[in-house]
Amino acid sequence: MTWTLILSLAAAAYFLKLLGSVIIGHWVMPPVLERCLLLIPAALLAGLIAKDTFTVGQELGVDARAAGLAVAVIATWRKLPFVVIIIAGVGTTALIRLFV
Repeated sequence: MTWTLILSLAAAAYFLKLLGSVIIGHWVMPPVLERCLLLIPAALLAGLIAKDTFTVGQELGVDARAAGLAVAVIATWRKLPFVVIIIAGVGTTALIRLFV
């Protein structure tokens, strides 16, 4: 890739975002659509986490990552600080991989 191509693609992406805000800028979204659009990032993140946690190569599998995710979910449910959630999940995964 050349810098010319990278800068051209960046300009095109910025132009498309600008075009979208100009075209849709005066349009009022229905409240139902707005609520649905707000849920898309969470659904996408949940799907990516599930895919990366429960697949090994091209097959389904359960390994230490599933236990780490379970601990992180429980820590989130208990409303622990974000740093504690990450350390608990990563630590659980590391300990299981170390001893199993």
